[in-house]
Amino acid sequence: MEQATTAEPERVRIHLSARAAGPGGQAVDNATDAKQSAAQNNWREELARASQEVFEIMVGTSLTVPTEPLPPLVPDFAAMVGIAGSLCGLVSVRTTAECARRIAAKMLGDDEISVGDAAQDAFGEVCNMIAGSFKGRISGLADACALSVPTVIFGRDFTLFSLARGEHHEVTFEFEGKPLCVSLDLHSR
Repeated sequence: MEQATTAEPERVRIHLSARAAGPGGQAVDNATDAKQSAAQNNWREELARASQEVFEIMVGTSLTVPTEPLPPLVPDFAAMVGIAGSLCGLVSVRTTAECARRIAAKMLGDDEISVGDAAQDAFGEVCNMIAGSFKGRISGLADACALSVPTVIFGRDFTLFSLARGEHHEVTFEFEGKPLCVSLDLHSR
């Protein structure tokens, strides 16, 4: 007689770090440092604007800011894009697989999409566009930074941990009633 066993889900930990270096391994400094310093108080607002712009243009819908606190999000779908250059860090978008499928379906003009290559590619591209829109909104940052290729992770029980160890900025939205978190983790200099 065969006995059924249930295995605990494997916990995945992702550690990411990005830092651009110039000659001699020194971090790339730029005249934009003063402008970036002035913009630091607006990182969260610019991240929110970039996210809303991408969803309006590419997904064809608006993100809403919840009027009341949402229960903590337990994401099972995440996309990340690294930023390297005069600003180093990570932009991530996290949500549920159901929400990620709906985003991909709207973006691709389908009624429904499974959690397959199309959903992963579309969700990764949304994160990439948010990161690109964000860096384009900060004066002098567009040409002074490069973006990595998007990375998409899906499954249960994973933790994203950025080695940036600097500032963390997060904006929580609702997309068709589902929570969606967009965050920016900056490397401390």
